[in-house]
Amino acid sequence: MSESRKGSNNNNPVWLSGNFYEESRKKIETYSIIALFLLIGAIILISVSQRLPAGILIILAAALGIIIFRKTLVLFNEYTRSLDNHIVLNGKKDEVLNEFSHKIREPLNTLVIVSNMLIESEMNKEHKELMETLVASTNNMVTTVNELTRHSAGNLVNEHRKAINFNLMTAISSTIDLFSHREKSNLRFYLVKDHPGEFEFHGDPINIKQLFLHLFSTIENNVSENAADVSITVDKQKGTATESLISVIVEVDREIILIDETGREQSFTARLISSNNGTYKQKANKGHSKLSILIPFTNIAAEPKPATTSSKIEELIRKEKIRKEMKDLSVLLVEDNIINQKVTILTLKSLVKSIDTATNGKEALDKFGTSNYDLILMDIQMPLMTGLMAAEKIRALESTTHSHIPIIAITANAMIGDKEKCIAAGIDDYISKPFQPSVLVEMIKKII
Repeated sequence: MSESRKGSNNNNPVWLSGNFYEESRKKIETYSIIALFLLIGAIILISVSQRLPAGILIILAAALGIIIFRKTLVLFNEYTRSLDNHIVLNGKKDEVLNEFSHKIREPLNTLVIVSNMLIESEMNKEHKELMETLVASTNNMVTTVNELTRHSAGNLVNEHRKAINFNLMTAISSTIDLFSHREKSNLRFYLVKDHPGEFEFHGDPINIKQLFLHLFSTIENNVSENAADVSITVDKQKGTATESLISVIVEVDREIILIDETGREQSFTARLISSNNGTYKQKANKGHSKLSILIPFTNIAAEPKPATTSSKIEELIRKEKIRKEMKDLSVLLVEDNIINQKVTILTLKSLVKSIDTATNGKEALDKFGTSNYDLILMDIQMPLMTGLMAAEKIRALESTTHSHIPIIAITANAMIGDKEKCIAAGIDDYISKPFQPSVLVEMIKKII
């Protein structure tokens, strides 16, 4: 083993040239924090009806999201290359990967939750489009980290979000805007709508924006400084009363492999197309590339008839049941990151009765012994006592009382086998950072 490895006392990947890893990680964290404060500022400005300055902050945050994604992608590529070269010499690969994944996920989790809160606030259509694009970009960053850790991205990136009505052309256009309006953009876009009809659908626009963000980044990373022309043609092929089959043709005046089908990991773009029940074909000739995508979209349903008295009563009963399940809960949040504490509290404080906090496993055990809780949200990597150890001790104490308090792990750990470790420690369920707030709420409803 070389002297550089022999003398290393930290977990950083020392085989990377110079301080590349640490400098890149710090930049990503710094940009993420700046974007977070921009979003918080936008929320404050919207609350006092200052929409113009709020819009400027949202635009800046969305632009930062693209920069963060690109820097994460560069770090991922360098990491992959270094790991391939040194996998035999380095016996701590999993430990290093886990630390990298954890440190990147923490700031991304805050970005995702605050962005979703801002989307649900009172903002105009243009600002909402930008926020959806920022969330899509953040989700792509998570996928990049997942690729590095060899974890299947599908379970995290394609978590179910609330389906909404959206315009497909607007979703694509807002994604294009972030690439074409930058100071040093090397892509020129041409968006064509062949069909005269409307492209209003019901689904998840963020998922679609993720697809195009990643596709455009692939193109941008494979063209020279000379600007490339990118043509996107959208057309309705056929459909039924409930579904429309949409054709999207992306053409580039370069010979580029838009979807890599030969690598160890199938392209994220291909997986997103598949997750949307779509198919694709591609071909690349001298000086030209073409990707043809077919994806079915759900049509917007006709306005429902006025509800009858009986259905209104059923709706009230359903809401009352949810209120009892959520409003009366006393929750213990175990999290050592103060920012993550505050963000999770913002997510849940209006839905539950009370939320207590603990900053490590030992403090969580002390509070568990003196208070009655209906649910514990447990981070895993904490000082003094880890979440796994705290969960094991809680289950040991419960064995004498025949009680059982549900525990959900909310953690930045996402390596293969981490979920199994949580279950083995007595944790009931597991959610990885970053997560959608609605996913956590649904998990709580399911587990209580």
